Amino acid sequence: MRVIYLAMKNMLRRKSRFVFTLLGITIGMASFVALLSMGDNLRSEVAHQADALGANLIVMSRVDCPFINLSVLTGDILPESIPREIVRKIAEIDGITAAIPYLTLGVSIEETPVTLVGVLPYEMKMHREWAVNAGTFFTDDAESSVVVGYLTAQRFELSIGETLTFRGQEFPITAILEATGSNDDISVFMPLDIVQNVFGTDDYVSFIAVTLDDVANAERYIAAIMDIANLSVSTNEELLSSVLLILGSLNVTLQLIAAVALIAAAFGIINTMMTAIYERRREIGILRAMGSKRGTIFKMFILESGLYGFIGGGLGFVVGFVVSRVAAPLIEQNEFVTVLGSPDTAVVFSTSLLFTVLGLSILLSSVSGLYPAWRASKLTPMEAIRNV
Repeated sequence: MRVIYLAMKNMLRRKSRFVFTLLGITIGMASFVALLSMGDNLRSEVAHQADALGANLIVMSRVDCPFINLSVLTGDILPESIPREIVRKIAEIDGITAAIPYLTLGVSIEETPVTLVGVLPYEMKMHREWAVNAGTFFTDDAESSVVVGYLTAQRFELSIGETLTFRGQEFPITAILEATGSNDDISVFMPLDIVQNVFGTDDYVSFIAVTLDDVANAERYIAAIMDIANLSVSTNEELLSSVLLILGSLNVTLQLIAAVALIAAAFGIINTMMTAIYERRREIGILRAMGSKRGTIFKMFILESGLYGFIGGGLGFVVGFVVSRVAAPLIEQNEFVTVLGSPDTAVVFSTSLLFTVLGLSILLSSVSGLYPAWRASKLTPMEAIRNV
């Protein structure tokens, strides 16, 4: 007997039920793909931001809040609490190649909040390897002008020669940076001395990015920095780990939501297969009377549920992939993750994820069909025909 042919024929016998059951597994797998893809995408974006920072050590004030580490990677606003004298002392430590201060403040453009970063122009350009898309970069540390990130310029349709107003003072835009794929793209930059003077932050900065000659001796440099001042010093890997730990709770939530959708889809398959047993008792009885073994009946029902998983898994992957592509830009608009976005934030097609989804979907559907298949295989010819 062509068991696969029988299984497919039985699936299509009740077209409306076939469609609704298939929708259940499709929606379940689509939720799984979309939620996990976006969760993994957030993690990869955090790792990308950490690499873009280009620092071996991050020096911050001692604040007992894990979200301050996230703010460092996202370029969000941080309190100005480290004297520049400390920056100079750290830079003088033998083996430290650079100590780059950052001063991050909140400003607005067209009543929309953006991050203003006070930097040392020459040191920052060399450290982040910036390229200028248009205009001319700062010529000295006392230039009262602004350099705008690529996405900020696009968002507000800014061009060279326009002015931005901060604290009642106008500052001309002298350069627009090339896209970097990091939070630099959504920031506005000014010389550190000018920012401190305009915003009255005295001689303080928010945090310091430190690069080392020998990363293997990072602990020695950390101890030397902590001897200078009572500050928090983290390696790039420690900073990344702490931020990923925060996002880990988000991933767990997404996984739980996806699991609920999959469980609901599994019960839908069980319900469909159990209904099919009662509707096809006469057919099962005839097959048994014609000599079909219990294993054949069992196999037919397992194949039928597995086919639901195969088709639903494939459709679910496509739908989930499309949803994640559409939803990623919307999620980036949330204040918590907006700065994790980049021009390449969209979820990328993954062959391994496709096979994982298909395998999981077939396995879930097959397991869901075990009990109905066992019930169907236990029917004798007389039981089946008597209950018609």
